[in-house]
Amino acid sequence: MRTYYSKTAATSIIIANMIGTGVFTSIGFQLLDIQSIFLILLLWAIGGIAALCGAATYAELGAALPRSGGEYNFLGRIYHPLAGFISGWISTIIGFAAPIAAVALAFSDYSTAIIFGSQPIWIKKIIACLLVITITLIHVKNKDISSKFQIGFTSIKIFLIIGFCFCAFTITPEPQSISFLPQKGDLNIFTSTAFGISLIYVSYAYTGWNAAVYITSELERPQKDLPKILISGTAIVMALYLLLNLAFLYTSPIAELEGKIEIGYITATNIFGANGAVVVGMMLCLLLVSTISAMTIAGPRALQAIGEDFNSLGFLSKVNKSDIPKNAIFFQSIVALIYILTSSFETIIIFAGMILALNSFLAILGVFILRKKEPDLNRPYRTFGYPFVPTFYLIITFTMIVLAAVNQPLNALGSVAIIIVGILFYKYFESSKNI
Repeated sequence: MRTYYSKTAATSIIIANMIGTGVFTSIGFQLLDIQSIFLILLLWAIGGIAALCGAATYAELGAALPRSGGEYNFLGRIYHPLAGFISGWISTIIGFAAPIAAVALAFSDYSTAIIFGSQPIWIKKIIACLLVITITLIHVKNKDISSKFQIGFTSIKIFLIIGFCFCAFTITPEPQSISFLPQKGDLNIFTSTAFGISLIYVSYAYTGWNAAVYITSELERPQKDLPKILISGTAIVMALYLLLNLAFLYTSPIAELEGKIEIGYITATNIFGANGAVVVGMMLCLLLVSTISAMTIAGPRALQAIGEDFNSLGFLSKVNKSDIPKNAIFFQSIVALIYILTSSFETIIIFAGMILALNSFLAILGVFILRKKEPDLNRPYRTFGYPFVPTFYLIITFTMIVLAAVNQPLNALGSVAIIIVGILFYKYFESSKNI
């Protein structure tokens, strides 16, 4: 009997994919150029609205093209199988495996610091590897166990964030005076390059709103439920991000936060005193477990779809009795373990955001193309506010990609190199493609 992921499980995958360490580190860099509370919150609101626009547009694509695999499915159908292949292997190898490695090492950093104090890097790598292996084994068992684990740790993540913010607003000894009104000079900052660059970091923090489209085929009623899952999951994260950033600004002077990475620690110290480091360390450890879990579920579905379409990669499409693509999951986790042991993921993650943004940009643009190419295609859900909603996302994302390329030209070249490697892989496996 075929098994499915529930709506709750799929929504938790989105939330867990999106909320990692980014929201706990970004604001320090934003405050270097933007010290208006109104503009800081506006940054996170714009990023959230863009993510919601993306989710609403993906909902149309996912309902019209109900197959797992994310952008591999969308770009391959709308543009060309080559575009789908490049997107699929980039999403899995770079979009999921490398971040899993980074998050696992972050988990080992926090956990060892709390329990044992500073430890050699090889011990941290062993802990990170054990975490990835444990979560992998949980998710290759069956979907019931996989769903319960994901829902449980995502629920803990949400409750911890809400609890952290509640403490921030109720027990902070010396809260800051906050004005939500625009300040003199805000308009100049809003139209500046600094605001656009800050938006890049915000957009990176929102990455993951599309995670549910990777498991479309494993939802019982994807054409009906996927729009609700995508939009509700993204909306929840947007609300939590705004709440967290408001808590940071309420508990800590801007001078303490600007230019700092350890925002969570600074804020927790101002709330809880000397025990702040322990509190935020334990909190982040639990947050990161659900993030690795969600990526372990979502990413391999793109590999599975590739395996279904290319005979020579058919081993990636093999499923167990619970319809779980165990080989694809093992493959992605092995890549993540290699990253952990070699630390080569650090270079990849630098330009991962740029190339993943290009992925979603092409998918959103594809809504316009698909409507023109296949006007009679069954569309159980149509993007609300079309064409303005997808256009808003395209404008924000295009601006971010251009700013990132101009300010980080080497990263842009790295993205091009990854695409070229993808083309070479496609040409090698093309002869085995199922027509």
